[in-house]
Amino acid sequence: MDYKKAGVDIEAGYKSVELMKKYVKETMRPEVMGGLGGFSGAFSLSAIKDMENPVLLSGTDGCGTKVKLAFLMDKHDTIGIDAVAMCVNDVACAGGEPLFFLDYIACGKNIPEKIATIVKGVAEGCKQSGAALIGGETAEHPGLMPEDEYDLAGFAVGVVDAKDLITGENIKPGDTLIGIASSGVHSNGFSLVRKVFEMTKESLDTYYDELGTTLGEALIAPTRIYVKALKAIKEAGVTVHGCSHITGGGFQENIPRMLPEGVRAVVKKDSYEIPAIFKLLQKTGNIAEDMMYNTYNMGLGMVLAVDPADVDKTMAAIASAGDKAYIVGTCEAGEKGVTLC
Repeated sequence: MDYKKAGVDIEAGYKSVELMKKYVKETMRPEVMGGLGGFSGAFSLSAIKDMENPVLLSGTDGCGTKVKLAFLMDKHDTIGIDAVAMCVNDVACAGGEPLFFLDYIACGKNIPEKIATIVKGVAEGCKQSGAALIGGETAEHPGLMPEDEYDLAGFAVGVVDAKDLITGENIKPGDTLIGIASSGVHSNGFSLVRKVFEMTKESLDTYYDELGTTLGEALIAPTRIYVKALKAIKEAGVTVHGCSHITGGGFQENIPRMLPEGVRAVVKKDSYEIPAIFKLLQKTGNIAEDMMYNTYNMGLGMVLAVDPADVDKTMAAIASAGDKAYIVGTCEAGEKGVTLC
């Protein structure tokens, strides 16, 4: 008896590392010390020493049951973007710059080519956010999960000068709410998605005119990364009063997280066009509107609160980063929370 016969192939692990190295290399920053394969990832903080009061920010998350879609479609090159996005968007939401990322892949069987493809997506997410992929772990779990399945998670570390930290405490009545468009369902609510739509290859390969693509391609579209947009806003000289990353819990849970006591967000549902995938999901599953807004991003991946005088500069900055923005509401005096009207 040996480890391979027990279900863990060490040689496959070595091959996975070799195959992924070229993708990891593309994410490197000058601060990264050493190479891939060490016991820890080293990152120099010399570049932030000139900050008045540097604050480290961190975020950790996974892709949830969206990975089931990757299994069914046998498409593994974008799910890594989701894992990065869910973490770096939280860091950016606080005004931070993502510095580095580490991933964790648990699999039933290490198939080197599949693992490398997953990491290729992780590396792409890191490139989009400017974070270095400085380490990770691939754990083979025979007997714990099916051989053709895996789970993917990770964490990001970023930095912000304390004076630039976005806390929401500066939000005041009269502030304008700006929403930045999402790329679709992102990485939340897929347990409900998988109950609404039949999860078969035939169903996922079905083309819908209103989607302009197949159901599977619409659902697996990777989570939008907003690091560049928020950086552009900062470079435009705009002080963001509050920022909310619209993830699990939708509008109802996430928008109030940025609000101080005594301020209520009022979002106008007709201020932008809700993407077709959400309309199809709601209609097919006969889901109540309140539940949709309490589960999904409904087309807005980030919601910002800014001074009305800064709206034009904010909208222009977001556009310059390649994102689409909408003026979606205002902040009013009242009980902390959100009103959808």
